[in-house]
Amino acid sequence: MVRFIALLVGVAFAGVLLLALGSTVYGVVTDPPAATAEHEFHLHPKELKLASDGVFGKYDNRQLQRGLQVYKEVCSACHSLRLVSFRDLQDIGYNEAQVKNFAAGFDTIPTVNPDTGEASTRKGIPSDRFPSPFANDVAARAANNNAIPPDLSLMTKARHDGSAYVYSLLTGFQNQPAKLLKEFPDSKTPPGLHYNPYFANLNLAMAPPLTAEGQVSYLDGTKSTVPQMAEDVAAFLTWTAEPKLQARRQTGFAVIGFLLVFCVLAWGAYQNVWRNVKH
Repeated sequence: MVRFIALLVGVAFAGVLLLALGSTVYGVVTDPPAATAEHEFHLHPKELKLASDGVFGKYDNRQLQRGLQVYKEVCSACHSLRLVSFRDLQDIGYNEAQVKNFAAGFDTIPTVNPDTGEASTRKGIPSDRFPSPFANDVAARAANNNAIPPDLSLMTKARHDGSAYVYSLLTGFQNQPAKLLKEFPDSKTPPGLHYNPYFANLNLAMAPPLTAEGQVSYLDGTKSTVPQMAEDVAAFLTWTAEPKLQARRQTGFAVIGFLLVFCVLAWGAYQNVWRNVKH
């Protein structure tokens, strides 16, 4: 009797679930959600090929150094890299002396004056991390139309197709299409914001940071077009998000090689131990 009651309860529960599912599907089919400007005009990131792509990809240190130059001269005015230390730059081809000189170029590292106990600043040293351009969130909002510029340390991991997303966003600023305003008259970009179809809600507080060819004078002589600068800084931010990418891949290859050899040895041992046994 108990089993029969339990069966009835189970059948009733399953029936309620099926009824709820059917009701939801019927509602979606008969009354689909209204189209929005974000859904209709948001674009997927452009295709971007970097040297680090693929299983055998490796970072291009020259490109990473160019990307660092773009970050320092353009992006660092608003965005921080709070998870990256200056000494990490040795991994992209700089020597110890160059890292020291680079760190010393940041003279806003917060500290305390040992004589007075008051807040002060000093020049950076290799063990420091990239400093924030703003003293606090209030100052960041005041300088950026009430929006806090995100930290870029892990940006390419925090966004789908992160490297391509950064590249597309930096090269995607444009005027609102007439078609968008015709279909969605209430979606006009508000004052102080900028239209970019690669951003989730189409409008963001950040003004176009890369605006003209030659905005950054590359030390290696590469022609600094807007697409080139965007690609280089996207590559650099890919490295900041995954600085040990190459080492991890090399470890993976070693592990796979070890497992293959182990499987062959295990199979050979099995054949040797059980060679006289029928099975």
